[in-house]
Amino acid sequence: MAIQWFPGHMYKAGKEIKKLLPQIDVVIEILDARIPFSSQNPLLMEFASEKPTIKVLNKFDLADKRVVSLWQRHLECSDNIQTIALSAKVPETLKSILDLCKCIIPNKGKHQYISAMIMGIPNVGKSTIINILADRIVAKTGNEPAVTKGQQRIKINEDIIFFDTPGMLWPKIEHENWALRLAITGAIKETAMSHEDIAFYLVGYLVQHYPDLIKNRFEIEEMAADEYSILEQIGKKRGCLKTGKLLDLHKVSSIIIHEYRAGKLGGICLELPQEVEKEKRQAVELAQKRAVKKAARQKRRKGK
Repeated sequence: MAIQWFPGHMYKAGKEIKKLLPQIDVVIEILDARIPFSSQNPLLMEFASEKPTIKVLNKFDLADKRVVSLWQRHLECSDNIQTIALSAKVPETLKSILDLCKCIIPNKGKHQYISAMIMGIPNVGKSTIINILADRIVAKTGNEPAVTKGQQRIKINEDIIFFDTPGMLWPKIEHENWALRLAITGAIKETAMSHEDIAFYLVGYLVQHYPDLIKNRFEIEEMAADEYSILEQIGKKRGCLKTGKLLDLHKVSSIIIHEYRAGKLGGICLELPQEVEKEKRQAVELAQKRAVKKAARQKRRKGK
């Protein structure tokens, strides 16, 4: 399954970013620390691969600290990339972003502004970070994806100017797991995927990697063998049974998604570097198969 969700303003923003890049000294990409790979935008890095880049792993308070450290080491293996893990809920930690900008571009800031382009997928906390650093409300915030619609030039202090860009997703998400993770964290609009599909994936991952957290949160002594039965166990604990003791799957799915997003299950990451490398290979293989099928269809049409 490949998810396609690419509103018109995102296409326009991509063109504007390409045009602006020659003026930019450093790129700041805000990531979700719970899904550091899936919340990266490959289009953005394609545009800006030669620029010094700071990857800010936001929502660190909601993530598994050990896994975030693994991701920082993994990301910093690439040239021109440095990382910071923090939470916008702790405003005093955000100054480290500005300090790193000055460290990366040391010859600016006295008589000439450092120009930083700040990027991020929808609902990753980019606008909140900008408002805190600017010490005023300059970027609209909200829980719905794609709140920022146009590019903004924002003076942060006497040394640094931010160029804010809309929260962008790429035209096609190639692996189902990447799309599901984005949906779990709220980066994709609620209408793009069903709560039930999202909850099944989330429960499956939690059982594999964080079984004790799900047991403790929902007071389950012995977990059932499959995702539906586990959701049924949770549903019984949370009053999600309809007439005839049938499971209200939508209601229980909504509960577990909400509690994950709110951090009530504990610090959790939904991907590991080695898992993502395997998924990348799967995505390439799938793309190759699709290309072969497409070529075969075109050949058949020509033969008619």
